[in-house]
Amino acid sequence: MPNKIFRFKPILLHVIFWACFMALPYWMRPSPNSTDPQALQRYNSWTLFFIAFAFSNIPFFYLNTEILIPKILKKKGIVLYLILLSIAIPGMIWVYYELQEFIIISDHVKGRGGGGGFRRGPFMGTIFQLLFIIAIGVSYRFLSDNLKEKEIQKEEENERLKSELSFLRSQISPHFMFNVLNSIVSLSRRRPEMVESVVIKLSELMRYMIYETTDAKVAISKEMVYLENYIELQKIRFGNDIEITFNHKLADVPNSIEPMLLIPFVENAFKHGVGMVMNPIIEITLLDDREKLYFGVRNKVSSQISEKKDDSSGIGLTNVKRRLELLYPNEHQLKITEEGEYYHIELEIQHI
Repeated sequence: MPNKIFRFKPILLHVIFWACFMALPYWMRPSPNSTDPQALQRYNSWTLFFIAFAFSNIPFFYLNTEILIPKILKKKGIVLYLILLSIAIPGMIWVYYELQEFIIISDHVKGRGGGGGFRRGPFMGTIFQLLFIIAIGVSYRFLSDNLKEKEIQKEEENERLKSELSFLRSQISPHFMFNVLNSIVSLSRRRPEMVESVVIKLSELMRYMIYETTDAKVAISKEMVYLENYIELQKIRFGNDIEITFNHKLADVPNSIEPMLLIPFVENAFKHGVGMVMNPIIEITLLDDREKLYFGVRNKVSSQISEKKDDSSGIGLTNVKRRLELLYPNEHQLKITEEGEYYHIELEIQHI
C-alpha cells in the first residue's frame, strides 16, 4: 500500500495544483457591488469564464511540458521551440475570446436581448497568464527531469555498489578455501591421522558458507559459531604450537551483521602470526551490546625480516575494508596498529 501511494503521489499533486488554479478566479473575485439580477448574472458569467479559461490552460501546459520541451527544445533547439510557441499562443488567445463569446456574449446579448457596456477581456492580461503558464511549465519540466536524472544516477550507483558487494562476497569463499586447503596439505604431511577430523570441521564451515550467508545479514551469534569452528580447525592444525584465546560476549538482543565480515581478520592473524614467530599468540575478542559491536584480533609478529608473501596475501583485508566502506560508511571504525611484536586490529560497528 505505501508503494502504491508513493506511485500516485505525483498525479495527486497535479490534481491539487489544477484544482487550486481553477478555483483561484472564484476565490479572488471581488464582491458584487450591485443587487441587480442582470448585474449579478453578468458577474457570475465572468467568474465562470475565468474558471473555464483556467481549465483550458491544462492541455496547453501539458503540450508544453510533455511535447514541446522534451521533444523540441531539448532535441531541436530553442529557435524551433519559440516558433511553435508563437503559433500556440495565438491559438490560446483565440480560445480565450471564443470562451468569452460562448459564455458571456451569448448569455447576455443573445439570451437577454442586449449587451450594452460589454467589453472583451484585456489582451495583455491574457498574454501575461499564458506566459505565466509557460514559465511554470518550463520550471516544472526541468526540475522534474533533473530529479529523475538524479534518481536514475542513484539507482545506477546502488546497482554498481550491489554488484561490487556481490563480487567482494564471492571472493571470500575462494580465498578462505585457499587458506584451509593449504592447512590440510601441511597437516597431511605432519599429522595425517588428523586430516579426517579437519575435513569434517571444514564441511561444517562450508555448510555455513553455502546455506547461511545468502542473506544480506546474519545473526551475530551464527557468525560467532562460525568463528569458533574456524578456530577449532586451526587448533587441530597447530595443536599446542600456538596459544589461541577467543573471548566473546553477546548482547541480550538479536543483533545482526554482514556475513563473513569478521573472518578475514582472523585468517590474517593465522596467516602471518605463525611460522617464524617465536611463541605465537593469537587473541580474539568479540563483544556485542545494544549500541555497538567490538571485534579485536591481536597476534604476535616476527621481529625478523618478514616472510615473502604470496600473491594472494592481503586480499582478505583489502576485501573487508572495502565491504566496510560500502556497508557501514558512517557506522564503523577500523584501527590497525603494530606496536613492538604485536599486530592489533580493532573494529567497532554501531548498531542502527
